[in-house]
Amino acid sequence: MSVRRFLLAVGLALGLFGAAPASAQFFFRSADLSGARVTGAEPGIVGSDLPGATAEELRAALVWNLRSALNVAALQCYFEPTLLTHENYAALLRDHERELAESYETLRRYFIRVAPSRRAGQTEFDRFGTRVYSGFSTVSAQLSFCQTAASIGHQAVFTEKGQLGDLAQERMRELRNSLIPVGDQAFTPERINPSIGLPPFPPFAEERCWRRHRTYRWDRCGPF
Repeated sequence: MSVRRFLLAVGLALGLFGAAPASAQFFFRSADLSGARVTGAEPGIVGSDLPGATAEELRAALVWNLRSALNVAALQCYFEPTLLTHENYAALLRDHERELAESYETLRRYFIRVAPSRRAGQTEFDRFGTRVYSGFSTVSAQLSFCQTAASIGHQAVFTEKGQLGDLAQERMRELRNSLIPVGDQAFTPERINPSIGLPPFPPFAEERCWRRHRTYRWDRCGPF
């Protein structure tokens, strides 16, 4: 083989592998986990229902869910350093500090507003945060969750300040879908978008599903 042909072959190989998406790290063909844009009012999309919440409060809840999910990914997906979940989460906290702080305060004020007292509202807000974190912890769907969270975390790095809520609205459904175990679609006879016919989310808002308001009772309310 001539030097010219050899260099051409190497260039083509690099082009092919360079064009390969990051999703190829775990699967030959990843499942289509994409979903429609959300507002936060959809059942289970922010963990617990927020009755009476305004559009601004729902957006804040989505931002806080996104931050929580990427925080879980930074710890749970550290087994694969090339995903950069830890580094991208650190960048998220730094680059979107103001929007995260505003979302936190907006969400906290919501719980205080709908509670019978300020103290009760703060307690319920703390419980909400614990449930959100618990809702993104997964074992059986770890690969798809880590892969999706890595993609979203990467996009968050390049999201303009003040626009994190838009990113959460666009990809929260996909992030929730990633918690449902799916196999490698290259070996699946039917490639179906798992957002079709999804099982219902567990009733996170029900007190019977929690032990001391912190530990999720899967034996009562089912796995998630």
